[in-house]
Amino acid sequence: MQKDVQDLAHKYTVRNITLSDFTISLNENNWLDGVNTETYYLTRNQKLLTSESYQKVFNQAQRFGNRSFTVLARENSLDHARLGLAISKKCAKKAVDRNRIKRLFRESFRLNQYTLPSVDIIVMCKPSALVLDNKEIYTQIETQWRYMRKNFLAASPFD
Repeated sequence: MQKDVQDLAHKYTVRNITLSDFTISLNENNWLDGVNTETYYLTRNQKLLTSESYQKVFNQAQRFGNRSFTVLARENSLDHARLGLAISKKCAKKAVDRNRIKRLFRESFRLNQYTLPSVDIIVMCKPSALVLDNKEIYTQIETQWRYMRKNFLAASPFD
């Protein structure tokens, strides 16, 4: 048992292993270190669910983007932001790649939902996103949220 755990620790570069309660700490490789991971939930209200909702954003959207992602955003009449994901097979052929990108965007949106303006957001990826690791993707997502806060809050009539 001790040998198996040591092999596992070496393979995944895990630093702290306690055999009594099987706690594993990923301090060195955790890409969310230093990020506020309070308990926020992503409910149905925070998601774009219908094709009409997607179509409204596609028709009248402000575009943000970089070399890996395109983010479309449109103000909504709600008091919170909503997220829609349009990660196509053209961008990421393998389902595991599409799911990884979606999971990272959902997690980042969950943690930032209360700092974003009241907008409907659709995320699309480009093939260059597949070569990025999770930390780089997370950094690019945070940059997109920052641009969105800056542009939509600056245009707010309540300032």
